[in-house]
Amino acid sequence: MTSLTEFFYCDASDSRNGISHKNILLKRNIIAYMAANGECTLSELTKELHISVPTMTKLVQELVDDKIVIDLGKVETPGGRRPNIFGLAGAAIYFAGVNIGRDNMGYVITDLHNNIIREHIDPSFELQDRPQCLERICSNIEHFISGCGVERSKILGMGVCIAGRVNPATGRSYKYFTSCEESLRDIFSKRTGIRVLFENDTRARCYAEYTCGRSKEERDVLYLHLGRGVAVGIVAEGRLYYGKSGFAGEFGHIPFFDNEIICSCGKKGCLETEVSGVAIEDKMVDKLRSGVNSILREKFDRGESIHIDDIIAAAKNDDNLSIELIEEAGEKTGRAVAFLINTFNPETVIVGGNLAAAGDYLMLPLKSATNKYSLNLVYKDTKFRVSKMSENAGALGAAMLIRNRIIGL
Repeated sequence: MTSLTEFFYCDASDSRNGISHKNILLKRNIIAYMAANGECTLSELTKELHISVPTMTKLVQELVDDKIVIDLGKVETPGGRRPNIFGLAGAAIYFAGVNIGRDNMGYVITDLHNNIIREHIDPSFELQDRPQCLERICSNIEHFISGCGVERSKILGMGVCIAGRVNPATGRSYKYFTSCEESLRDIFSKRTGIRVLFENDTRARCYAEYTCGRSKEERDVLYLHLGRGVAVGIVAEGRLYYGKSGFAGEFGHIPFFDNEIICSCGKKGCLETEVSGVAIEDKMVDKLRSGVNSILREKFDRGESIHIDDIIAAAKNDDNLSIELIEEAGEKTGRAVAFLINTFNPETVIVGGNLAAAGDYLMLPLKSATNKYSLNLVYKDTKFRVSKMSENAGALGAAMLIRNRIIGL
């Protein structure tokens, strides 16, 4: 067989009409079917892909010889001849995922089955819009790929996600490193020699949540990310929704409030100015400065920064001020979520990000306000759940998205 890269990057629109080229495309269809549906027999493949039995038998055997597909032996049947069942070999092909967060970088290596083979989080990283930071990101990615224990030629793609506005079609961030002549996607690809998909971090997390945690019947899901910023990922009819330019989901920049607080986007009154992790941190500092008591006062008096994680931990230790600030954010978020569910009528709203760790301190006022301000017919059909995925969900989602892109899902 040609190299894995040539095999999977063969363009379906290629003008070549040779038998070899057609067989490559048919094999990719077989792999995509197995990835979506799991183990199957030759009979199932011929029926679903409309390929003759002799051709299917030949192509599957070639995939077995290339160690991309495994012959799992005979399957039990009520009677008659027992057919062989086939499945993808997870160790044949790998994908990388990278999450460039505001205060950490996360990495994963996944196999064909989306199993995590390697995982690492670097908490020492801080995202800054400077050339030196971009160079560090490139070096960090290269260091992880080189030391992950997987042969680079078997890593067929890398998904990279970052906070802020991202256009996946152009591979550019419109918040960070905007002065670069090349897109970030092209920069990362050239530095690693691996095909790159560039994505927004909330959308990547949304996809990981939807794929790994959903019920089979769920088709319309909203993922609400409450971290240091606020955004939503949207799944409509089982697919991520991007909008025309890939910027769908900038929920935190809807002007819900009549205040004079300047948002990071340059506007006033955005949802982020009241309920984001940064907003809650600012409110805590203002309260402490004005003399309100809290178990975080000692930290404040020492001149140390107060992070949203500190406030959540204080709330769980019965700190009244921290509880009040989180509950206030939950109530205001609930009003905004009522707008979302009235608009999209989703089956499920998943709440993730740093603030999700506050549990009932956040969720009870959020759901109460959503119930109060949304249409009852819509609210009663919407399930709410808190994300149970790890901090590295963005990296996993990015790896899953590049996997789907390459194998044709």
